[in-house]
Amino acid sequence: MSETPMNTLQYRFDGPEDAPVLILGPSLGTTWHMWDRQVPELVRQWRVFRFDLPGHGGAPAHPAGSVAELAARLLATLDGLGVQRFGYAGCALGGAIGIELALRRPERVASLALVAASPRFGTADEFRQRGVVVRTNGLDPIARTSPDRWFTSGFAAAQPAITEWAVQMVRTTDPGCYIAACEALAGFDVRAELARVGVPTLVLVGSDDQVTGPAEARTLVAGIPDARLAVVPGASHLVPVEQPAAVTDLLVRHFSTAWQPAFDSSTGQMAIPGTPVKPVPATAPQAAPRVAPQAAPIAEIAPAVVPPQPLGPPDRYETGLKIRREVLGDAHVDRALAQADDFSGDFQEFITRYAWGEIWDRPGLDRRSRSCVTLTALVAGGHLEELAFHTRAALRNGLTPDEIKEVLLQAGVYCGVPAANSAFRVAQQIIREETTPYE
Repeated sequence: MSETPMNTLQYRFDGPEDAPVLILGPSLGTTWHMWDRQVPELVRQWRVFRFDLPGHGGAPAHPAGSVAELAARLLATLDGLGVQRFGYAGCALGGAIGIELALRRPERVASLALVAASPRFGTADEFRQRGVVVRTNGLDPIARTSPDRWFTSGFAAAQPAITEWAVQMVRTTDPGCYIAACEALAGFDVRAELARVGVPTLVLVGSDDQVTGPAEARTLVAGIPDARLAVVPGASHLVPVEQPAAVTDLLVRHFSTAWQPAFDSSTGQMAIPGTPVKPVPATAPQAAPRVAPQAAPIAEIAPAVVPPQPLGPPDRYETGLKIRREVLGDAHVDRALAQADDFSGDFQEFITRYAWGEIWDRPGLDRRSRSCVTLTALVAGGHLEELAFHTRAALRNGLTPDEIKEVLLQAGVYCGVPAANSAFRVAQQIIREETTPYE
């Protein structure tokens, strides 16, 4: 176990101290215990390093709002322990961290396994709305429905103790850290960068995963040059928990045969392994599979090319478009841009560049404060249509329904009771839609 400063992660080691390090990364809402049934076999060959996400599993509640920040905290933790190179297997959000490491610090990653992962997890709107639901209702609604997302119905019915463990694991997570992790997934999109993942990669998915299923897995395999696909029958999202033997076999086979040699900074190359192992033909057994794809030969590769940084001031349109999407949601922005034509297109560019790229990007007020100001101004102006989608934006920016109510009460004093009456009616409907727990 570990003492955990803000810039590092809670962790534990298992296995011999002189063995190569293999990292296991958890999914959103889980703890390192999701890998418990893989550890006894893995420690035969590796020193297994597991970590908890912030606020998960009793870890200190220091929220991290991006996958890049989580990866940086993991690297800071490893640096403090003297761990330079490692294999990495991660599930869902843990898989996103693995992709981030392989893209940004490829010299550290010897081999990669992505479990129930995706280059983009759903849509940003979906995860930001989940954050709104948690902020309003707490984690209990998410906890109660987690077994439906994580396990097949047959497994959940046959394993009530594991099902209850899953519920309690989510219920005891820090809500603020869960919301921050949702924001991290909302902002994660590496579809255009997959070709730069230069390490041998196993993509592993449950056949019945309705969260990040085989379609997402095939997107990863199609984009990553040296990737192999393994579909585990009879498993859903938390496939390491539901089919532990199958996942263990696949991980052992992958990391035993596809451990990329260390990067040689003097030559700019990596050593090529000896005689490659032929891939094993895929089978489709009904029971837990015992055969896994093996790695193809590893070619020499040069160091990752870092694109040149642009000179001069940032492009305010691109900055504004990013902020506009984060605050109002992709669906709203996509509709507004799609409806633009020769007559209204210049106006859409104007508000994106100046309202969002200039004003909303200024550091003098945070987004919560800007939402308060915006709501008040819209009430004063009687702009009820804009009030509707800015109420939704305020929830995503971190205001609670009670705080929005206080803003509208304040506006009622200074903008007039009729204006506030109309505003309450609009905001009430939006808050009901956005904060209704998932069933």
